[in-house]
Amino acid sequence: MNKTIMTFVLASVLMLSLGFVSAQQGVADGTGPYHDEVIAAGGQNGTGLKVQTGIYNAGEGKQIQVQIAENNRIKLRIGDSEAYSELNISSNGQKLMTKLSNGRNAEIKIMPNTASETALQRLRLKVCNETRNCTIELKQVGEGNQSRLAYELQTQRQSKVFGLFNSQMQVRAQIDAENGEVIQVKKPWWAFLATEPEE
Repeated sequence: MNKTIMTFVLASVLMLSLGFVSAQQGVADGTGPYHDEVIAAGGQNGTGLKVQTGIYNAGEGKQIQVQIAENNRIKLRIGDSEAYSELNISSNGQKLMTKLSNGRNAEIKIMPNTASETALQRLRLKVCNETRNCTIELKQVGEGNQSRLAYELQTQRQSKVFGLFNSQMQVRAQIDAENGEVIQVKKPWWAFLATEPEE
């Protein structure tokens, strides 16, 4: 009798733990019963589950690859374009979100490839990649009620000051991640004295 009860108890514990494991599946890809329960409860930070390595829906039928990189930075990749972020990005299964410091939930509507294309066009550049010392980061810009989610493209450009002296110019462009508008372009104060060949 004791063996039968013991076998029943062990089988029950095993079935319960297997059910728990299967409920945990899907956290990385934004699907599964555990995911749905957490979303229904408002998620970890009110916007959904924190993203893990996997492929996520990014709204409007788009999919984006997410990878957890070194130092817990997040790499967002779509096509050949990628952006890094230190933000706490989450997914509700339909879109990617982050909570800004002012408490507002911001949706990542613009993908890295679109933001990169807009910034490159504005800076008259053809390519942005790490070999060209060009990076794109998804970050919060502004303060208080002016806080917004933006991609920041940063690179060094060759320029000629007075048309004579070669110089490196640090340039930055910020693209709003919710509507795709150019927020600002930053160049050194002496940029008006320099010419920038299209690269």
